[in-house]
Amino acid sequence: MDILLFLFLLALAIHHFNRQGQRKRTALLAQHLQPLQIEQHMQRITESVMRALAETDPERQAQAWSASAGTEQRLAQDFRRLAEAFAQLPAPQARAFKLALPWIDQLSPKATFDMRRALAVHAEGIEAVVNNADALSPKDRAFRLMGEMFLMQHTCHWFCRSRSIASARMLAQHQTSYDKALQAVSPQTRQAYLAVVQG
Repeated sequence: MDILLFLFLLALAIHHFNRQGQRKRTALLAQHLQPLQIEQHMQRITESVMRALAETDPERQAQAWSASAGTEQRLAQDFRRLAEAFAQLPAPQARAFKLALPWIDQLSPKATFDMRRALAVHAEGIEAVVNNADALSPKDRAFRLMGEMFLMQHTCHWFCRSRSIASARMLAQHQTSYDKALQAVSPQTRQAYLAVVQG
């Protein structure tokens, strides 16, 4: 009986300290996102892509593809600003937890990844696809941009909470799995991203 009580109290303590850490990381990211319009840009781009995909007339589809060009540029600029602002943070504040355990960063740095590096990878990936560095067709470019946006959003949720919660949110919001988003981004983003989160 004593061991069960101990395990129960230990689980409560872990949950309490996890929640504290999650609140701090969420507040930190929210503070950096507050002056930017990343979420709004993503929503407008997603709506524009859905309209273009639903359009059957080629001329009107071309107009729909180009309708979000300005919003895409603003997304890339705002996300670059976020990555640059986050890069100024000290390392301990910018750690994302691979395992949702309090103080795991002090016990094993390999159980965390550097959110500053992850945001830099996402900023480069979003800029590359917005500028169409790989000369993709409009449909392929839109598919890649959606992948870059969803994976970036997943990383932000992972930083705030955990990888499993981030994956569940992406599935609920976008009907997209983590693996699908990872496959949708550019090979350069995928390689750099995995080096950060698995390194």
